[in-house]
Amino acid sequence: MELFAFVETIMNWAAQERALTALIIGLIGAAILSGVINVGAMAVVWLERKVLGDVQSRFGPNRTGSRWGILQLGADAIKLFTKEDIIPKGADKQVYVWAPIVASISTMLVAAAIPFGALRINGVDYPLVVANMDISAFYVEAVLSIMVVAAFMAGFSSYNKYSLLGAFRGMARMISYEVPMGVCVIGVALMAHSLNLVDIVESQVVWYAFAQPIGFVVFTIALITDLGRMPFDQSEAEEELVAGYVTEYGGIRWGLLYFQEYISMVLGSILLVLLFLGGWRGPSIPVITIFSPMIWFLMKVIIVLVFLVWLRASVMRFRIDQVTDLGWKWMLPLSLVNLAWAVLVGLYLA
Repeated sequence: MELFAFVETIMNWAAQERALTALIIGLIGAAILSGVINVGAMAVVWLERKVLGDVQSRFGPNRTGSRWGILQLGADAIKLFTKEDIIPKGADKQVYVWAPIVASISTMLVAAAIPFGALRINGVDYPLVVANMDISAFYVEAVLSIMVVAAFMAGFSSYNKYSLLGAFRGMARMISYEVPMGVCVIGVALMAHSLNLVDIVESQVVWYAFAQPIGFVVFTIALITDLGRMPFDQSEAEEELVAGYVTEYGGIRWGLLYFQEYISMVLGSILLVLLFLGGWRGPSIPVITIFSPMIWFLMKVIIVLVFLVWLRASVMRFRIDQVTDLGWKWMLPLSLVNLAWAVLVGLYLA
């Protein structure tokens, strides 16, 4: 009885202190979200190593943690986090130290506004999102670009010519593709009559990948470029720049920068699914109806992730001048064509 009285006292206090309650709930949600994102990124790293191994007729990780190498990433993390942390002579120490931290913070800020599926209860889908913002689509796209700023900080502060060249390439890439990416988001918002990602998903009776095929292709290419994945990883080109902007990093700092790339990859795939592939929309699955939206959502995200991994194994890297030409001469005009199409469709349906 005393326990129940204590719990009741806590509940009454929490009801009175609404701001503190909201803060506590937000912190708990952020902690759970952080765990889910990190586990998802670890799974993507393992998936990429196995898929690349299969494509290249190798086994990939096959020793640590059974024949599937499930624990290999954990072993690599222990190795990196226990290495000596060395700051290069001549480096800008403050910026050098802050670059991995900025990268980590940016990905967590994005994760807070992205819906991670929904639960279906009595035929109604309840989205799983920490911060359901009215402008979440633009917010996510804007904060994702901070990862490029972190890469520039890392390259600029390292006192290394290869790192600096990698940083310049990353900035050139971002400037060339952020505009087409944003225009494609505007096209989606015009059809959905909202910039809220939850509203955009709920409005997709027909996937916007079919309603706006040009926008879907342009956004996908711009997203891959923004993430720095093959064939648009010029800022890390091993054959030209050693390791790009992370050349002078090692140990835990290199591990953080490396890991944030894969977290960004997961978040970018989720954003593509939400905007163009119907999000968690799909028919109910018998027996597990409540989890049907989550299953459809995860299936779509996994397909996008496998596609990104397949690109790395199959497509050669473009030159940086080819990338910028593609962005300004093709992606931007096509994104404007898609925007005009979205306006015409919106006027027709109005």
